[in-house]
This record gives sequence, structure tokens and C-alpha cells, in this order.
Amino acid sequence: MDSIHAEFEDLLRRGRSAKEEADWLPLLLELDAHLRSHFESEDRWMTETDFPPRDCHIDEHMAVLKSSAEVLQLARAGDFGPAPSFVESLADWFPGHAAYLDSALAAWMCKRRFGGRPVVLHRPSKAHAD
Repeated sequence: MDSIHAEFEDLLRRGRSAKEEADWLPLLLELDAHLRSHFESEDRWMTETDFPPRDCHIDEHMAVLKSSAEVLQLARAGDFGPAPSFVESLADWFPGHAAYLDSALAAWMCKRRFGGRPVVLHRPSKAHAD
């Protein structure tokens, strides 16, 4: 989960520094592919471990994927206007999602596998660095 989150934060950082329109379509394609893979992994873990609040977590993933698909569709048509605010919204959303929903999933999986909670070290989000 940590490596998936680090990859996502890197994409957000790249998105926040994108300046040229030519940068947006490849970045949005990569971001959308990442989100699909990222959420598929977490959704599978929740289902496989019978994570109790999985429906709420999966619904949140679906809402983000819907937004990503909409922004990507606009970008494919040459409209990059929503892209910066989409990336900014993801950067604002992700720390809370990771701190509450993803950390609960990690704790659940560790407890089921190892009988205890994981050690959690907090550091500033890389997406908000600079």
C-alpha cells in the first residue's frame, strides 16, 4: 500500500507542476491508469479480507474514478481546463482518505494476518511539499 501511495503522490506532484497543455493528456492517462490499478488492489484486499466498512471505501474509489474518466474525456477532446483543479482536488482529498480509510484497511489487514496493528509513522504528504 505504501508503494502505491508513493507512486500516486509522485503523479500528483507532477500534475501540480504541469505548465504546458501538451503535458496534460499523457499525465491524465497515467493518473487514470494508476487510479484504476490502485483502487482495484485496495478493493480486492477489502473483499478478500471481508473488511467491514468496504462499501463506503469502494464507493469513494468509484466517485474518484468517475471524475477521472470525465476529466480524461475532456482532455482527449482538447479541453484541459479542468485538469489542474482535478489534480489539486485529488491532492486535497488524498491525505484524509489515506489517514482514515486506508489506515483502517491497513490496520485490519495487519490484525488479521499478524494479530496486531501496524506501526504508523506520519510524515508530511509529498503531494503538498514545496
